Amino acid sequence: MTDRTGIFAGDDPFEIARSWLEEAEKQEPNDANAIALATADQNGLPNARMVLLKDIETDAFVFYTNYESQKSSEIKHSGKAAFVIHWKSLRRQIRVRGLVEKEEGPKADEYYASRSLKSRLGAWASKQSRPLSSRTELVGEVAKMTAKHGINPERPPFWGGFRILPVEIEFWADGPFRLHDRFKWTRPDGNSEWKIARLNP
Repeated sequence: MTDRTGIFAGDDPFEIARSWLEEAEKQEPNDANAIALATADQNGLPNARMVLLKDIETDAFVFYTNYESQKSSEIKHSGKAAFVIHWKSLRRQIRVRGLVEKEEGPKADEYYASRSLKSRLGAWASKQSRPLSSRTELVGEVAKMTAKHGINPERPPFWGGFRILPVEIEFWADGPFRLHDRFKWTRPDGNSEWKIARLNP
Protein backbone atom coordinates (compact mmCIF):
# COMPACT_ATOMS: atom_id res chain seq x y z
CA MET A 1 0.00 0.00 0.00
CA THR A 2 1.34 3.41 -0.92
CA ASP A 3 1.84 6.02 1.78
CA ARG A 4 -1.01 8.27 0.71
CA THR A 5 -2.03 10.81 3.32
CA GLY A 6 -3.43 14.35 3.35
CA ILE A 7 -4.65 15.54 -0.04
CA PHE A 8 -3.92 12.12 -1.60
CA ALA A 9 -5.81 10.07 0.98
CA GLY A 10 -8.87 8.03 0.00
CA ASP A 11 -10.00 4.89 -1.77
CA ASP A 12 -11.93 6.58 -4.59
CA PRO A 13 -9.99 8.67 -7.14
CA PHE A 14 -13.17 10.43 -8.28
CA GLU A 15 -13.79 11.66 -4.74
CA ILE A 16 -10.21 12.93 -4.56
CA ALA A 17 -10.67 14.71 -7.90
CA ARG A 18 -13.93 16.31 -6.74
CA SER A 19 -12.25 17.45 -3.53
CA TRP A 20 -9.37 19.05 -5.41
CA LEU A 21 -11.74 20.76 -7.84
CA GLU A 22 -13.90 22.13 -5.01
CA GLU A 23 -10.79 23.54 -3.37
CA ALA A 24 -9.61 25.06 -6.65
CA GLU A 25 -12.99 26.71 -7.26
CA LYS A 26 -12.41 28.79 -4.12
CA GLN A 27 -9.00 30.03 -5.28
CA GLU A 28 -8.68 30.00 -9.08
CA PRO A 29 -9.72 33.39 -10.55
CA ASN A 30 -11.26 31.92 -13.71
CA ASP A 31 -12.53 28.55 -14.94
CA ALA A 32 -11.19 26.22 -12.27
CA ASN A 33 -12.79 23.41 -14.30
CA ALA A 34 -10.84 24.12 -17.52
CA ILE A 35 -9.10 21.03 -18.88
CA ALA A 36 -6.63 20.61 -21.73
CA LEU A 37 -8.27 17.84 -23.74
CA ALA A 38 -6.04 15.74 -26.01
CA THR A 39 -7.13 13.59 -28.94
CA ALA A 40 -5.45 12.25 -32.09
CA ASP A 41 -6.54 12.33 -35.71
CA GLN A 42 -6.68 9.33 -38.05
CA ASN A 43 -2.96 9.72 -38.79
CA GLY A 44 -2.10 9.70 -35.10
CA LEU A 45 -1.25 13.42 -35.05
CA PRO A 46 -2.13 14.79 -31.58
CA ASN A 47 -4.51 17.67 -30.97
CA ALA A 48 -5.16 19.63 -27.77
CA ARG A 49 -7.61 22.33 -26.74
CA MET A 50 -9.22 23.77 -23.62
CA VAL A 51 -12.75 22.67 -22.71
CA LEU A 52 -14.74 22.89 -19.50
CA LEU A 53 -15.19 19.83 -17.31
CA LYS A 54 -18.86 19.86 -16.32
CA ASP A 55 -19.22 16.84 -14.05
CA ILE A 56 -17.21 14.27 -12.13
CA GLU A 57 -19.47 11.23 -11.87
CA THR A 58 -18.89 8.07 -9.86
CA ASP A 59 -16.96 6.54 -12.77
CA ALA A 60 -16.37 9.24 -15.40
CA PHE A 61 -15.40 12.81 -16.25
CA VAL A 62 -17.94 14.64 -18.43
CA PHE A 63 -17.69 17.56 -20.86
CA TYR A 64 -20.02 18.87 -23.58
CA THR A 65 -19.41 19.93 -27.17
CA ASN A 66 -20.59 19.93 -30.77
CA TYR A 67 -20.61 16.35 -32.10
CA GLU A 68 -19.60 17.64 -35.53
CA SER A 69 -16.44 19.36 -34.25
CA GLN A 70 -12.91 18.16 -34.97
CA LYS A 71 -12.44 16.88 -31.43
CA SER A 72 -15.64 14.87 -31.66
CA SER A 73 -14.59 13.37 -34.99
CA GLU A 74 -11.27 12.32 -33.49
CA ILE A 75 -12.94 10.87 -30.39
CA LYS A 76 -15.41 8.91 -32.51
CA HIS A 77 -12.55 7.51 -34.60
CA SER A 78 -10.38 6.34 -31.70
CA GLY A 79 -12.80 6.01 -28.79
CA LYS A 80 -10.08 7.45 -26.54
CA ALA A 81 -9.02 10.78 -25.04
CA ALA A 82 -6.80 12.27 -22.36
CA PHE A 83 -6.78 15.49 -20.40
CA VAL A 84 -4.84 17.44 -17.82
CA ILE A 85 -6.30 19.93 -15.37
CA HIS A 86 -3.78 22.23 -13.72
CA TRP A 87 -4.32 24.68 -10.88
CA LYS A 88 -1.52 27.23 -10.47
CA SER A 89 -3.01 28.53 -7.23
CA LEU A 90 -2.88 25.08 -5.62
CA ARG A 91 0.24 23.88 -7.45
CA ARG A 92 -1.58 20.67 -8.33
CA GLN A 93 -2.72 18.84 -11.41
CA ILE A 94 -4.65 15.74 -12.45
CA ARG A 95 -3.93 13.77 -15.61
CA VAL A 96 -6.50 11.34 -17.05
CA ARG A 97 -6.42 8.84 -19.92
CA GLY A 98 -9.36 6.69 -20.88
CA LEU A 99 -12.11 5.42 -23.11
CA VAL A 100 -14.92 7.69 -24.24
CA GLU A 101 -18.66 7.26 -24.67
CA LYS A 102 -21.43 9.72 -25.54
CA GLU A 103 -23.68 11.38 -22.97
CA GLU A 104 -26.72 12.36 -25.04
CA GLY A 105 -29.72 11.47 -22.89
CA PRO A 106 -31.57 13.25 -20.07
CA LYS A 107 -28.34 14.46 -18.43
CA ALA A 108 -27.29 16.20 -21.62
CA ASP A 109 -30.77 17.74 -21.95
CA GLU A 110 -30.62 18.93 -18.34
CA TYR A 111 -27.20 20.51 -18.73
CA TYR A 112 -28.15 22.17 -22.02
CA ALA A 113 -31.28 23.65 -20.40
CA SER A 114 -29.15 25.07 -17.56
CA ARG A 115 -27.05 27.18 -19.95
CA SER A 116 -27.84 30.80 -20.73
CA LEU A 117 -30.23 31.38 -23.63
CA LYS A 118 -27.48 32.99 -25.72
CA SER A 119 -25.23 29.96 -25.18
CA ARG A 120 -28.04 27.59 -26.17
CA LEU A 121 -28.73 29.54 -29.35
CA GLY A 122 -25.02 29.77 -30.02
CA ALA A 123 -24.83 25.97 -29.96
CA TRP A 124 -27.42 25.90 -32.75
CA ALA A 125 -25.66 28.62 -34.75
CA SER A 126 -22.04 27.48 -34.61
CA LYS A 127 -20.75 24.97 -37.15
CA GLN A 128 -17.85 24.29 -34.83
CA SER A 129 -14.37 23.80 -36.30
CA ARG A 130 -15.51 24.62 -39.85
CA PRO A 131 -14.44 27.73 -41.82
CA LEU A 132 -16.26 31.01 -41.12
CA SER A 133 -16.10 33.99 -43.48
CA SER A 134 -16.68 36.65 -40.81
CA ARG A 135 -18.05 37.31 -37.35
CA THR A 136 -20.96 39.08 -39.05
CA GLU A 137 -21.93 35.76 -40.63
CA LEU A 138 -21.92 34.09 -37.20
CA VAL A 139 -24.01 36.85 -35.60
CA GLY A 140 -26.46 36.57 -38.49
CA GLU A 141 -26.75 32.82 -37.94
CA VAL A 142 -27.50 33.39 -34.25
CA ALA A 143 -30.30 35.78 -35.28
CA LYS A 144 -31.73 33.13 -37.61
CA MET A 145 -31.62 30.49 -34.88
CA THR A 146 -33.28 32.90 -32.43
CA ALA A 147 -36.15 33.46 -34.87
CA LYS A 148 -36.43 29.74 -35.55
CA HIS A 149 -36.13 28.28 -32.03
CA GLY A 150 -37.40 31.11 -29.81
CA ILE A 151 -36.60 31.52 -26.14
CA ASN A 152 -36.70 27.83 -25.18
CA PRO A 153 -34.65 25.93 -27.76
CA GLU A 154 -34.28 22.17 -27.45
CA ARG A 155 -30.83 20.62 -27.36
CA PRO A 156 -29.48 20.29 -30.92
CA PRO A 157 -29.14 16.68 -32.09
CA PHE A 158 -25.50 17.43 -32.96
CA TRP A 159 -24.62 18.73 -29.48
CA GLY A 160 -24.11 16.75 -26.28
CA GLY A 161 -21.68 15.25 -23.85
CA PHE A 162 -18.78 12.85 -23.72
CA ARG A 163 -17.93 10.70 -20.71
CA ILE A 164 -14.26 9.82 -20.24
CA LEU A 165 -14.01 6.48 -18.43
CA PRO A 166 -10.48 6.48 -17.04
CA VAL A 167 -7.99 3.64 -17.17
CA GLU A 168 -5.33 5.97 -15.73
CA ILE A 169 -5.57 8.89 -13.29
CA GLU A 170 -2.50 10.65 -11.96
CA PHE A 171 -2.55 13.11 -9.07
CA TRP A 172 0.39 15.51 -8.89
CA ALA A 173 1.29 18.07 -6.23
CA ASP A 174 4.22 20.45 -6.21
CA GLY A 175 7.04 19.65 -3.81
CA PRO A 176 10.10 21.57 -2.62
CA PHE A 177 13.22 21.42 -4.84
CA ARG A 178 11.05 19.84 -7.59
CA LEU A 179 10.62 16.69 -5.49
CA HIS A 180 6.95 16.53 -6.42
CA ASP A 181 4.43 14.01 -5.15
CA ARG A 182 2.83 11.82 -7.83
CA PHE A 183 0.37 8.95 -7.43
CA LYS A 184 -0.86 7.01 -10.44
CA TRP A 185 -4.09 4.97 -10.38
CA THR A 186 -4.37 2.37 -13.17
CA ARG A 187 -6.83 -0.32 -14.26
CA PRO A 188 -7.23 -2.22 -17.55
CA ASP A 189 -10.93 -1.37 -17.88
CA GLY A 190 -13.82 0.32 -16.08
CA ASN A 191 -14.77 -2.78 -14.07
CA SER A 192 -11.37 -3.68 -12.62
CA GLU A 193 -9.83 -2.75 -9.29
CA TRP A 194 -7.50 0.22 -9.21
CA LYS A 195 -3.78 -0.29 -8.70
CA ILE A 196 -1.96 2.65 -7.12
CA ALA A 197 1.75 3.47 -7.38
CA ARG A 198 3.86 6.36 -6.20
CA LEU A 199 5.96 7.75 -9.07
CA ASN A 200 9.27 9.52 -9.12
CA PRO A 201 8.92 13.26 -9.74
